[in-house]
Amino acid sequence: MPDRTLILGGARSGKSIAAERLLSAVPDVVYVATGGDDAGSAEWADRVAKHRARRPASWGLAETIDLVPLLETDGPPLLIDCLTLWLSRTMDEVDVWTDLTRAPLVDARIDALTAAWSATPRRVVAVSNDVGSGIVPADPGTRLFRDLMGRLNTTISLTSDTVLWTVAGRTLPLT
Repeated sequence: MPDRTLILGGARSGKSIAAERLLSAVPDVVYVATGGDDAGSAEWADRVAKHRARRPASWGLAETIDLVPLLETDGPPLLIDCLTLWLSRTMDEVDVWTDLTRAPLVDARIDALTAAWSATPRRVVAVSNDVGSGIVPADPGTRLFRDLMGRLNTTISLTSDTVLWTVAGRTLPLT
């Protein structure tokens, strides 16, 4: 049986480290980086380097937001880091930031991702930010992002076997 784990938390809460620990004994994990290339950003390059340094050398790497094909095929466990970046890049790809009426295109991709997540034959651990605990964003695009992030986290959570909450480096099960 596949094991689907979602790890939620705030920014820099230790979610990625918790996910890596869950799979640390598995030699052939595929680390799925959804962040893309932020060419020229020293800060982003530093973050990526720190993530790479923590991972076992035996782990593979897929840099993509095309998660559905990975989830639909059998193979080694996946560590998806992270769904928040997947959503922002998906919103970029469908150009919803400049035309909020395109939001149904993002909803359709969330539905496809959730369906693939719930039916995956693989063990999978995904990291995602909980962005709904703060203030209400001032602009419509950021409010839409926050709302879609809440929808994505909810739908993935409800089809997960385990959901964990990470805060200040501590990880707690949500039941």
